[in-house]
Amino acid sequence: MNIANILTNHAEYRTNHLAFIGDKKRLTYKQFNLEVNKLANAFLKFGLKKGDKVASLLPNYDELWIMYWATAKIGLVSVPLSPLLRGSGLINLLNNSDATIVITNLDLVEPLQSVENDLNILPKNIWIVGNINNSNFSSYNCIVENSSIDEPPKEEIKPDDLYNIIYSSGTTGEPKGIMISHRIRSMYMTLFANYYRMTPESVVLHSGSIIFNGSFLTLMPIMFMGGTFILHPSFDVDKLVKAIKKEKVTHTILVPSQIIAALQHQEFNNKNITSLEMILSVGAPLHKKHKEELDRRFPGIFYELYGLTEGFVTILDKTEFLKKTGSVGKPPQFFEMRIVDEQGTDVSQGEVGEIIGKGPILMLGYYKDPEKTKEAIKDGWLYTGDLGYVDEDGYLFLAGRKKDLIISGGVNVYPKDIEGIILQHPKIKEVAVFGVPDERWGETPVAAIIGTKDAALIKEDIKSWINERIQARFQKISDVYFLHDFPRNVAGKILKRSIKDMYLSQKD
Repeated sequence: MNIANILTNHAEYRTNHLAFIGDKKRLTYKQFNLEVNKLANAFLKFGLKKGDKVASLLPNYDELWIMYWATAKIGLVSVPLSPLLRGSGLINLLNNSDATIVITNLDLVEPLQSVENDLNILPKNIWIVGNINNSNFSSYNCIVENSSIDEPPKEEIKPDDLYNIIYSSGTTGEPKGIMISHRIRSMYMTLFANYYRMTPESVVLHSGSIIFNGSFLTLMPIMFMGGTFILHPSFDVDKLVKAIKKEKVTHTILVPSQIIAALQHQEFNNKNITSLEMILSVGAPLHKKHKEELDRRFPGIFYELYGLTEGFVTILDKTEFLKKTGSVGKPPQFFEMRIVDEQGTDVSQGEVGEIIGKGPILMLGYYKDPEKTKEAIKDGWLYTGDLGYVDEDGYLFLAGRKKDLIISGGVNVYPKDIEGIILQHPKIKEVAVFGVPDERWGETPVAAIIGTKDAALIKEDIKSWINERIQARFQKISDVYFLHDFPRNVAGKILKRSIKDMYLSQKD
């Protein structure tokens, strides 16, 4: 069960179909397969063998897409890491992953040099994409250009052989490496191709980081179907709109902050763009206000996925959007879900509890961390750490993260409920509600806010507007914190903990 065999098959039977459009390359399946072969053979010539880890510290380079398939062909394990890592975060993840090779770019030369003595990897095993003057590191370009285009020797791959280690945390001293096998990725290919109605003629555009596991929701199925994958170097709304029109994109995946940015673009509508069959929202909850605006512009193509890299998802299908706008859907075929209390007992319908689930993409575990694996998976069920409830039809509604829960005066306060109310204000673009210590109530909610363009917002006016519309006393916000942008991780998720720390530091 080597997922790279699918590429080899397409190279033979869909030879001239356009496989990939990157920043520097437009490749048919035959051409793409030859590029993959060159890198796979370069790995073998360098002495790598099945099971060795190949880490990447790259933005959306063409080389990163090629690496995903070259490692698969010969049984190596790809470990995509954020190119934003620095210092201890860089040391922690490279050493924890047991990387044999690191592929990176010129931007990381200096940061890698600064921690070189703390790394377990040899300097010559750091491959730099681009023209380098540093003789300690190796030139990716020189190594690969001189490599063979022939098919590498076939490596026997068993279904549960490791294909990826995806890290859920990039900067702490306790990283969690999520182990994903060839079997799991094959499930991404087949199941999500069906869930999202892809065909061999589909065209997928990805403008967010493909080191983020959510990207595999579309990049794996489009390879399985033999369609066309377009990779943008980074998210740019003008380029997004132009590419969708020019390349007749059928499927795209966006995180909420990207959807919000796209909704500011006057040409982002179905009169200007006619090819789209799917806009998939992932990575964080998309508030109802933005869902409704998106559906107004593009009726009948919106999907939302809630899920964890560890291996559970729910999907709000495009056919269910209008009747269940506030939900994130329900578990698709072959997935199961429960809502449980602190003792692991199922709660009643409509009652908030922890979301737990199981399905065919459940991780193998956390790399070199059996204790955390046992904490996350109990009796085959993945404990998500997220809170939610189901309605009478089994649709899931999110209430937030357990760690983000605010307990004010002994009452549970769910930030998402307050955020939904705040976003009804016409001049508020984004909001993040978090709890801060309070002498009287224990904790009290604070709203961090980004205003719309040219909005002149006055703190007391906004605070009054919000609290007039909040029914329960314990939900009323105690303060408003204005920001020009929110700190986010590489997947585009808002980092509430960082916002809270920023808020508290300016209060000191």
